[in-house]
Amino acid sequence: MCEVKMSGIQEATDVLAKVTLNETSEPAAEHHEEKQLDSLHSSPVTIGATVPTGFESMAAEEVKEKLGSVSKISKDRGKIYFDISVESLSQVHLLRSVDNLFVIVEEFTDYQFKDTKEAALEDLQQLASKLPWERGLEVWRLNNSVKKKKTRRKKPNQANDSTKGKQEPGKDESSEVKTAEQGDATFNMPVDDVPVGSKLQKETLQLNEGPEIKGEEEETKENEGGDTNGQVLKFRVTCNRVGDKHSFSSNEAARDFGGAVQEHFQWKADMTKFDVEVLLNIHNNEVVVGIALTEESLHRRNITHFGPTTLRSTLAYGMLRLCDPRPADIIIDPMCGTGAIPIEGVSEWPTCFHMAADNNPSAVNRTAHNIESLLRKRQSKESQTSWGLPIDVIHWDIFNLPLRTGSVDVIVTDMPFGKRVGSKKKNWDLYPAFLREMSRICRPTTGRAVLLTHDKKCFVKALSQTGHLWRKSHTVWVNVGGLHAGVFLLRRTSNSPTGGSAGKQEKRAPVVPVQGGEGDKADE
Repeated sequence: MCEVKMSGIQEATDVLAKVTLNETSEPAAEHHEEKQLDSLHSSPVTIGATVPTGFESMAAEEVKEKLGSVSKISKDRGKIYFDISVESLSQVHLLRSVDNLFVIVEEFTDYQFKDTKEAALEDLQQLASKLPWERGLEVWRLNNSVKKKKTRRKKPNQANDSTKGKQEPGKDESSEVKTAEQGDATFNMPVDDVPVGSKLQKETLQLNEGPEIKGEEEETKENEGGDTNGQVLKFRVTCNRVGDKHSFSSNEAARDFGGAVQEHFQWKADMTKFDVEVLLNIHNNEVVVGIALTEESLHRRNITHFGPTTLRSTLAYGMLRLCDPRPADIIIDPMCGTGAIPIEGVSEWPTCFHMAADNNPSAVNRTAHNIESLLRKRQSKESQTSWGLPIDVIHWDIFNLPLRTGSVDVIVTDMPFGKRVGSKKKNWDLYPAFLREMSRICRPTTGRAVLLTHDKKCFVKALSQTGHLWRKSHTVWVNVGGLHAGVFLLRRTSNSPTGGSAGKQEKRAPVVPVQGGEGDKADE
């Protein structure tokens, strides 16, 4: 009798256990996801950022100021690394000095490459399966969910049209060293069929031509959710290599490392419509593996109407930050081109008054359109009518400015290089005349100017001729589209352009637009 009772109790217990297991299986899975998210939030993640070369320290200052994180400046120029909590991930995208962002999967400060090409590439293949990918992919998924705007990736032909004459999105400009390479590879073709490109140029392989055409809804889901609907993720590997002691090219590293990544995750390789971009950065013996968090460079945030030499917004921010704007300062760009500098200024320093001007009517029109686009974007974002921005655009003659003496606090401009715009011969007359007129309108003693130019020889000569008016305070060497250019911080002396002490400053006068002739600089 006792055995019968125990048997019944046992059967009831088994049934109850099965029912309980079925009812709680779903919450258990949710609990597991919450546990993974808690694990992600419990410790900081390391973020890498590409910045304009030469402005690494300034970018580190911005990260410290806005995120409270101390940055490590990479030996590879144009990159910084910093730790943040995942709660700050959305704020990272608001940094003004960074071009592209990526999460660090693993960093090797002294990676020992094998001597032969075959051994070195085989070692990179084995490395792919040993890396701690999970945390980086969790950050990548979270980053997709916190993006304010999710846009469809452009078709290949559209991307080519929109970026014609500009740098490829998602790439930095660190191409000063001849041994620096960049390679992308997909892996739908036998290795023996892969062509090897020149080491002096970016090496790109597109082995998966003819991308599949999909509907808008399906494509959007892939870009936004990745593998959330059980779809196989698409990926590509981009390798940036600097150094002359490697036995392999960046193209070969991207190809072999990418093949191992594909085998490890069973992802599908796709060069143009990828979900995940894996970054392999090699600088001598330093190796950093990361996952990209930006699909398009953040420096394209303001400009909608481009000129032949439109300045990057991140570089414009660095130049403005270098002059340390103060509330109520009047900041002018006398050769504004498309207005990249004053538009960046009004976005970050709204307590100053910004003036954009040029002697080319086309440049003035482009700047006006860009200001109008920024105003519309703000009105749409704030869902209310804006009263305007503290910025104005003027057409004037650079040698005869309609401004009173000593009425301007800061001058920030990108001077003509003498290549695409103007000529180096004309710069010998333009530069000294420009510095003299700038010294007239700039406030003595407290005034400052930040000038960008590639024509360093001509600028140094012009500065020596106006040394009693300007004192060079600091120089930052930057890479502008592959050109080694200088950003010069000048401070106004107390001397008058006509000789002697400047004396008492005149009162500020309202700005009146004037018509000027065509000059050397249209868009720089």
